[in-house]
Amino acid sequence: MHIPDSSNDFLIEVAKSCDYCLKPWRYSVIDNSICPENSSESTNIDLTLKVECRDQEGRRIPEHDLEVEVYRSGDDLSITLSWLSFPEQPILWHGKHSVWMDSSTGKRCQIPEGGASLEALARRLRTSFLIEE
Repeated sequence: MHIPDSSNDFLIEVAKSCDYCLKPWRYSVIDNSICPENSSESTNIDLTLKVECRDQEGRRIPEHDLEVEVYRSGDDLSITLSWLSFPEQPILWHGKHSVWMDSSTGKRCQIPEGGASLEALARRLRTSFLIEE
C-alpha cells in the first residue's frame, strides 16, 4: 500500500469517500496507526483510521464513528470496518468480496441495517488503495 506524500491529503481523500458513501453525514479522519518504531509488538495492520461523524451543522454524531483497518493478507489487501460506539455490531471484512462477521464469534452473519453503505465505502477505499500502489 502506498500512502501519498502528504498524509493530510490522504486523510482528506478518505474523508471524502466517507462523505460520498455515508450521506447525509460529514466525516473527518484521524490516523490511529501505531508506528513500528514506537511499538514493541509486531502488527499485521498497516493502517488504522478513526473516522469521526458530524451532521451538516458540524455537531458530532459519535454513534456513527467508524474504525477502518487496512492491512495485507498475503498478497492481497483487506479492509475491516466497525462501529466504535457499538462493539457488539457485526464487523465488515472486505477483500475481494465483503463478508459480515459477528463481532463476538467471528462467524459469518447477515448484513446489518445500513450495511450496504459500508460495503460501498469498503469497495471505494480498497480500489483507491490498490490504484495508489
